[in-house]
Amino acid sequence: MQRTEELNIASQEDQICINTIRMLAVDAVEKARSGHPGMPMEAADIGYVLWTRFLRHNPANPDWPNRDRFVLSAGHGSMLLYALLHLTGYDVSLEDIRAFRQWQSKTPGHPEYGQTPGVETTTGPLGQGFSNGVGMAMAQVYLADYFNRPGFAVVDHYIYAIVSDGDMMEGIASEAASLAGHLGLGRLIYVYLDNHITIEGGTNLTFTEDVGKRFNAYGWHVQKVDGYDLQQIATALQEAKDATERPSLIIARTHIGYGSPNKQDTASAHGEPLGEEEAKQVRKQLGWPEEPFVVPETARSCFRAALEEGRRWEQDWNTLFTEYARQYPALAEDWKAFHTGKWPEGWQQAVPMFNPDDGPIATRAASGKVLEAVAPKLPAVLGGSADLAPSTKTFIKELGVLKKDRCGRNIHFGIREHAMGGILNGMALSRALVPYGATFLVFSDYMRPSIRLAALMKLRVIYVFTHDSIAVGEDGPTHQPIEHVASLRAIPNLVVLRPADANETAQAWKLALTRKHGPTALVLTRQKLPVIDTTRYAPAEGLLRGAYVLAGGDHPAPQLLLIATGSEVHLALGAYEHLTQEGIAARVVSMPSWEVFEAQDDAYRNQVLPPDLKARIAIEAGVPMGWERYVGQTGRIIAIDHFGASAPGGVLTKAFGFTVEAVTAAAKQILGR
Repeated sequence: MQRTEELNIASQEDQICINTIRMLAVDAVEKARSGHPGMPMEAADIGYVLWTRFLRHNPANPDWPNRDRFVLSAGHGSMLLYALLHLTGYDVSLEDIRAFRQWQSKTPGHPEYGQTPGVETTTGPLGQGFSNGVGMAMAQVYLADYFNRPGFAVVDHYIYAIVSDGDMMEGIASEAASLAGHLGLGRLIYVYLDNHITIEGGTNLTFTEDVGKRFNAYGWHVQKVDGYDLQQIATALQEAKDATERPSLIIARTHIGYGSPNKQDTASAHGEPLGEEEAKQVRKQLGWPEEPFVVPETARSCFRAALEEGRRWEQDWNTLFTEYARQYPALAEDWKAFHTGKWPEGWQQAVPMFNPDDGPIATRAASGKVLEAVAPKLPAVLGGSADLAPSTKTFIKELGVLKKDRCGRNIHFGIREHAMGGILNGMALSRALVPYGATFLVFSDYMRPSIRLAALMKLRVIYVFTHDSIAVGEDGPTHQPIEHVASLRAIPNLVVLRPADANETAQAWKLALTRKHGPTALVLTRQKLPVIDTTRYAPAEGLLRGAYVLAGGDHPAPQLLLIATGSEVHLALGAYEHLTQEGIAARVVSMPSWEVFEAQDDAYRNQVLPPDLKARIAIEAGVPMGWERYVGQTGRIIAIDHFGASAPGGVLTKAFGFTVEAVTAAAKQILGR
């Protein structure tokens, strides 16, 4: 199905097609007076060969499941991608190209998933696209193993990416490359634009390593080509496809701003328009018309062949899948479930319930029990941890391990939180898998750029963050998260859940697994917590609404609100019992998720937090920032605004004022008792 005819390296048609890409980029950046023309000019030859000779896709249906993926990790060169999308027939018009970087256009400054047809991932921060591609390749391996049968390769696509010096310097790419080599991801093919230029000047200012040797050491298949020799490019891509046992890196010697008489090979070609006079000089050098945004019919005809090829590729695949469904109806049903996100019937009934008689249990341990019970029934769910599975309780023994020679559902990410975050996004971008990744809450900082992009792309990713407070204890302040919950809450479209006990943890997993339009973070304890007695207090299903009245809801006129999350809910309940015995009508609100609570209607929120009740105390073993919205000017926040210390967790919570006695005293003080 691939076009294999010999390339005529110097053909006029090739050159017209390549220069069309270059000049669309130049014109769009000039019109916007903003952007990065150098990279599209530099990589046009590579883009042309890849998109017309190798990339198997259907511009009329960007969502065809078995399409090859193309990631522009160097997202600042977005006009390369937009030009290719327009030329090959995606729903990206010439008017969209003219609207580059403008309000509500399909062509924003960096590619954004969900905004532009054909854009596979949001690539802004360098290194993110690199790691996303590794996640896409891991998803491909798992899906192929799960679904493919002899004679029915329903999952056999490749993942291509163009990466830059900046990607190579970012640590996340090194982490991801190391794991990709270890796993032997043979359908992963990256082209590295070795242009020797960064924003500050030549790469030799800071970057003198031998990239090829580094990637050889990672276990990659490495080649070097002239980025302007079309036959070399094509041959290297084919050899990369044939190297099925390991990922491939093609190092292409290129020149930023290629074709610009005065700005080629200069840092200024990276992030600013060429300027009117230099753009004229480029036109003259390339023999290009003076009119902007010209697409010669020769180029349009050549690129638009992708529409017919894509239609045929998808039609052939549909025919294959029809016969596949006839022979393997159960797998075909699974395929539908994976790609619609509809879970098999009965999975929620598998979620365990916990009883007070079972004894105290850490919410991280309860989370592990939920995963063990539910994951076997949800084959689209897989994940692992950054070398912390014994602590985060995220390893499911009976589901095997994702390795080079087998495809289990436990993933050993290694001590690579940065890469784990980006890889999870790439896996979720399959639109078939729901991945999870685990580490200590304090290390969520390493994952923050990826978490932010998951929220921006509305991806179904689940984070399991354990060891959630100063109660971590002896490891000391370096491992005791203080500001981390607040910082996660600051990310739009990320739902943060900090459950109070085992049953709230079970409900948190239900919410996370059913949430379809954004990532979810579970924030869990190291220390054991009592299971809340639901014969005395409200059931844990209230978590599904973000906050709920746990105790004191039957009192018609409460005098005081105690609002808490996680382990501190137990302090609130203890204080509630003391206050009740003294005739003080208190109400305890468990608030595991601000975001979910804020999404409820006014009536429900006012029912949980009566607006006229001003005596309020919020309790959380983290920074107080943000709790003002719930306690108001007259309320009080029992929190921690300093780093922790090295001591047993129980000693620290007492020393820092997280006791039932301290909460009770604060309640009496606020009531003037």
